[in-house]
Amino acid sequence: MEIFRSVAELEKAVGRELGPTDWFLVGQSRVDGFADVTEDHQWIHVDPERGAAGPFGATVAHGFLTVSLVPFFVNQLRRVEGVRMGVNYGLNRVRFPSPVRVGSRIRARTTMAELEQVDDTTVQMVLRTVIEVEGGSKPACVADLVSRYYYDPA
Repeated sequence: MEIFRSVAELEKAVGRELGPTDWFLVGQSRVDGFADVTEDHQWIHVDPERGAAGPFGATVAHGFLTVSLVPFFVNQLRRVEGVRMGVNYGLNRVRFPSPVRVGSRIRARTTMAELEQVDDTTVQMVLRTVIEVEGGSKPACVADLVSRYYYDPA
């Protein structure tokens, strides 16, 4: 884990990759729970028998489940201290180049792609996060997460 204690330290980290994280197992119960929360019960996610006969040979995680894990992974790799508050500001771009089959393990790497001073007490950071599947040739997800950090006035 890398800890950033100032804007100057954040600026020095632009372009540097952090990671990978530890592997994380994506099980059927997690996929089923996500389906319940989002009301997305498409068979490709929740029916293991039909999924085994489907195009991916197993049920697969929702793409939005995969991208929802980005903050979990990023928080394992970096922490910003000395701020009043940090918030997820959104996503600039998200792609799902390959599926996450249930029972597979995923991990992430992240690179600070941009850092912008919004005002005297606020910085905006764009983290490009790549989620890879163990043994896979393509990433499962590439997402540009936008975060804002608010410092106390000097």
